[in-house]
Amino acid sequence: MEFIPAEHQHRRLNPLNGKWILVSPHRMLRPWSGQQELPQSLDNIPEFDANNPLCPGVIRPNGAKNPDYKNTFVFTNDFPALLDNVPEPPTSDDPLFQTSSATGICRVMCFHGKSNLTLPLISIEEIELIVDEWINQFNDLSRKYSWVQIFENKGSAMGCSNSHPHCQIWACSFLPTEPFIKDAFLKKYFEKYQRPLLNDYINKELERKERIVIENADWLVVVPYWAAWPFETMLLSRNNNKRLNDLTERQKKSLAHTIKQLTTKYDNLFECSFPYSMGFHGAPTGEMDKLDNRHWTLHAIYYPPLLRSATVRKFMVGFELFGEIQRDLTAEQAAKRLKEVSGEVHYSKNIK
Repeated sequence: MEFIPAEHQHRRLNPLNGKWILVSPHRMLRPWSGQQELPQSLDNIPEFDANNPLCPGVIRPNGAKNPDYKNTFVFTNDFPALLDNVPEPPTSDDPLFQTSSATGICRVMCFHGKSNLTLPLISIEEIELIVDEWINQFNDLSRKYSWVQIFENKGSAMGCSNSHPHCQIWACSFLPTEPFIKDAFLKKYFEKYQRPLLNDYINKELERKERIVIENADWLVVVPYWAAWPFETMLLSRNNNKRLNDLTERQKKSLAHTIKQLTTKYDNLFECSFPYSMGFHGAPTGEMDKLDNRHWTLHAIYYPPLLRSATVRKFMVGFELFGEIQRDLTAEQAAKRLKEVSGEVHYSKNIK
């Protein structure tokens, strides 16, 4: 028998963390009788809700009043996971009971004053303001902290508890586990080949043209060869940028345009407000800024849970938890579907 990737199970290696992914495309033929999500929709979300603590002019639970903002607004999270002034934990000589200090700050960044809007539904110019504020926050926090994590959880299917368009920014005194592992694998590749791994990956994806979703002079969006989530994408800098604050004015504008295109494609795929978790990864900051970070390439990762439709999601359970991550749809099949769907006109504009 001839091996056909779109039909026969196989494993793919993620070179960023050393983990293997089991791909089982034949499972897409099985009937689905499991849990179905409610379609993610903005229809029932008002433009303004006086009880929503993220809305303009609203008094939050801690008594602080939000300004009457129209675009971006940033504040320190009222219920943060990280605080800056906490006691040091005791040290331990026992290898099985290790503790280390963890300090930091958590901020919330609202994208827009209206609650019933998401990134694909606001203008490119407004997304440019978001990119500018990401960089402002990054500049402020990166001087002190080793890691600045900008991330967005969109939709209740990804655990978002507030429908108002927003992201979070956590700054840590330590390098968290995921970037710590990625840093080690990127460094190992650079030491061997004297080139950044993700730069090489960009060039090979451009040659093969099998998994490209969006391509322009500054950014490349692909469904990674090793993608775990069904319609996972990676947004990569083509200009050897290491961090968000490396971007030129042109690159910032094209980033806003690329984000608008990608999130519009997501919504159009199943004609719903497409849920995902997104996060930026770039070279570490703070004291780690003084280290050699040539092995890094700025990128963002989108992890959306939907698999077959607006109501059927992928669950990371069972074999994924106790064996290794398994996916049904191949990366190439997912990329083809995302590439073919429109990234310019949102599906809601065609509803009369």
